[in-house]
Amino acid sequence: MAEEEKKFTKQLIGKTVVSKIGKRFGEVGDIIFETRSGELIHMVLASPTSYADKLELEKDKEGSILIPFSAVIATGDFVVIAEEDIV
Repeated sequence: MAEEEKKFTKQLIGKTVVSKIGKRFGEVGDIIFETRSGELIHMVLASPTSYADKLELEKDKEGSILIPFSAVIATGDFVVIAEEDIV
């Protein structure tokens, strides 16, 4: 993985995840990626909100909520996701 990509993913950790209509999901706790290609697969939610819990989203073995990285539409102060792409 290129050094620039490593820096980018480290900057995402701890950012608040929101939908494009402003619903809060929690924070980015970790990122799951394909080791061979470096493709970002999922974000693991830390401190999920009750709203995120109610959606019954995909979870990992430890029970943490996973957000497909393909649902991310913008990053900045927040990570903005398209809610229709995850439900």
